[in-house]
Amino acid sequence: MRRNLQIVGWTLIWGGLFVFSVLGWQLFGTDVINARVQAAAETELIQILEDTRTELPEVEEIVPESTPDSTDQPPAVEYHPEDIPASGTEFAFLTVPKLGLEVVMFEGVDRETLTQGPGHMPGTPLPGQPGNAVISGHRTTYGRPFFDFDLLEPGDLIEVETAIGLHTYVVRSSIIVEPTDVWVTDDKEGAWLTLTTCNPKFSARQRLIINAELVSGPNLRYVNFLSRL
Repeated sequence: MRRNLQIVGWTLIWGGLFVFSVLGWQLFGTDVINARVQAAAETELIQILEDTRTELPEVEEIVPESTPDSTDQPPAVEYHPEDIPASGTEFAFLTVPKLGLEVVMFEGVDRETLTQGPGHMPGTPLPGQPGNAVISGHRTTYGRPFFDFDLLEPGDLIEVETAIGLHTYVVRSSIIVEPTDVWVTDDKEGAWLTLTTCNPKFSARQRLIINAELVSGPNLRYVNFLSRL
């Protein structure tokens, strides 16, 4: 009887140690791996941005129609297009000054891509383009880039640097939704950044959504032009 109790006791002890080791790996081991991935991606992205900027599509000039009560021709509005990067590749720097966050972003939101860093959702515009650019990121593992996103408030800045330049957004709202509320990815008038992550911390029960509006960047005048049409 005593031997059976000893066996059960040691089984529980080793089982507990195994569980804690798995949790420790998920919470801290994946951070170590992600730090290495991010360091390599940062070096690669700097070179990618330099190379891409020499091969960007030509800037389009759009001349607005003059108003009936004006004989002056309005100045041309520049539109800076940008090609969608290949799936799984790094393409932009994401910076959140309030949180001290600067991280490399990747194209795609599949599980493997999100272990490298925040990912851009295919089918939505790239940051800096008209519409609703959707970015997803981990909150508690793999570098936990969005760990403190619950601290963001209206008025906080979010910056994204892509091949066409720097795009600055201002946080307008922070909401919590259900995982099934995919309407948060719907397109919008203007230029928006929608960042999604799990909520609460250490749980995937809900989603924390940060909505931010473009206030500065190469395409801001073009975005404002479209909103007046």
